[in-house]
Amino acid sequence: MWCLELLLPLLLIIRNADSQWNVWVPRDITAMTNSCVVIPCTFMYPSSIRPYRGIHGIWYYGQPYPQLFPPVVFKSRTEVVHESYKGRTKLLGDLNQRNCTLLIGNIGAEHSGRYYFRADLGGANIYTYPDFAELKVLDQPSIDVPEEIVSDENLELTCYVPDNCPDMTPEIQWMYTDYLPDPEFSSDYVEEGNTAVMSSTLAFVPRPMHNGQLLGCRVYYPNTTLVYERLISLDIKYAPRSVWVNVSSEVMEGSSVTLHCEVDSNPPPRISWMFGEQELLWDTASNVSLFLDDVTPQNEGIYTCVGDNGFGAMNTSMYLSVRYPPREPVVNESMTVLEGSSLALHCSTQGNPAPTLTWLKDGELVGTITADELSVLEVIEVTPQGDGQYRCLAENEHGRASSSFNITVEYAPVLLEESKCTVVREGVQCVCMATGNPEPIIEFYLADLNITINETDNRYNFYTHTDGHMSTGMIKLREKGERVNNGGPAVNVHCSISNMYGRQSVLLELQQEKKYMMAVIVGTIGGVAVIAFIIAAVRYVGQNNKKENGNPRQDVVLENPALFYSAVKKDKQNLRKKVLKTELLGSKFNSILEETTVRFPNKPP
Repeated sequence: MWCLELLLPLLLIIRNADSQWNVWVPRDITAMTNSCVVIPCTFMYPSSIRPYRGIHGIWYYGQPYPQLFPPVVFKSRTEVVHESYKGRTKLLGDLNQRNCTLLIGNIGAEHSGRYYFRADLGGANIYTYPDFAELKVLDQPSIDVPEEIVSDENLELTCYVPDNCPDMTPEIQWMYTDYLPDPEFSSDYVEEGNTAVMSSTLAFVPRPMHNGQLLGCRVYYPNTTLVYERLISLDIKYAPRSVWVNVSSEVMEGSSVTLHCEVDSNPPPRISWMFGEQELLWDTASNVSLFLDDVTPQNEGIYTCVGDNGFGAMNTSMYLSVRYPPREPVVNESMTVLEGSSLALHCSTQGNPAPTLTWLKDGELVGTITADELSVLEVIEVTPQGDGQYRCLAENEHGRASSSFNITVEYAPVLLEESKCTVVREGVQCVCMATGNPEPIIEFYLADLNITINETDNRYNFYTHTDGHMSTGMIKLREKGERVNNGGPAVNVHCSISNMYGRQSVLLELQQEKKYMMAVIVGTIGGVAVIAFIIAAVRYVGQNNKKENGNPRQDVVLENPALFYSAVKKDKQNLRKKVLKTELLGSKFNSILEETTVRFPNKPP
């Protein structure tokens, strides 16, 4: 620095021997409060001027115009200076050598400002130079911080302190560096414009965790009590490193729910809530909440919170499950099918949790119970018994719903076992019963007479009745004495049943009327009862004889053998009468039975 001070005047002289009024001072110079500062100064004046009684100089503070009475900082002719500079200033340069360098000691913040030099060469050769040196008095060192500090990128922080006081040399220390990863320190000394600056550089790689932490630079002067500190808070820019949202949750249909999202990043990110590809809400903040009111099953799905702050992006998703009772199942339309067809009955619904689907036919369980939103009931080769109402019942823990439909099975006529001809008092009655869909048409055919009966006439009293899928037809053959060639009654009756799917003709079987059968049964039972009664009577007489006659005959002494024989003979005669009477009853029963067999030779086995 001091070499430059000596060279500058020489350069100015060489450059212009006929130079005008000029001065060189540093435009800006800094110093720490309570320390000192040297303001380098070199001045020039016109070569035609010869100083009268030497060269004198004056330093002013604030402005260069004496008529405005600026504070005098230093005056070579006298020691009259402004009160704030008394005992603080000293001219270090030799004015005769055109060196006007000034020392100001124990400076304070009030000394910050512009300093002007005025040269007095005697007589009228007095000139105040308009160029000035501006002094800045600092109470703390300065730290050069990059405009933007980005996480995981190399960072250098430099602490500066002025070194413009020859008698005091500062030293720099960094504070609060223990938590930094592998910090590196370096020092430098820079002279620029006859001013000196000492610096210390801290280098490290910041992480998101360092955001907001303090770092400090401490400056002190050895052998003094002067200590200066500067603290900064690290503003580390980093991409979102975490996105927190609600855990996946379940809510009931119709309720309300709030979804929270919080993003850790610097600067605060643009947070957006996405539902699929749809953006529901966004804001630039560290957290954003999405409120859903009166939720429906359409609100169920994946919600994603996206945080983006220009340095990176991150997202996190959550699943919102909406619980609701089963909807009314969708089932087949009512249908009419042909017997033997195969059917696939579908039932679909929606519910959360997935409902169980149950198939019911006319209130009875059919198929299997499935826990799904779709159930298919397979009906292979449907029969007439498959005709009826089918209902699909959907249930879950929140409710139930059902839908039903009808299946109508159409089939060819089927003759029922109840179809027959029966002998009654009035003659022969023939009944024909059949089922079918559409309901069967019934006709009777008398083969022996070659007559087809399908309506009521005076002779056969044709009658028909339909009940659902069942048809009943009946005729009465009034003349039961009518004979055919074989001598039996004319009961060769055929029943014909038909609908659009088929026709069937069957010879009706002849059966006895129930009251004749009951007579045979009662007669048989009566005969057996009479025989049982006779046997019981015989045993009863024998027992009485034993009681009257005592123990067996080898132990009895007969006083009158003739009287004993007469009594036994009498008992035998009575028993014989009873047996004969029983035989007569049995014989009569047999003749009745034979007569019945002759009259009705075609009785069922």
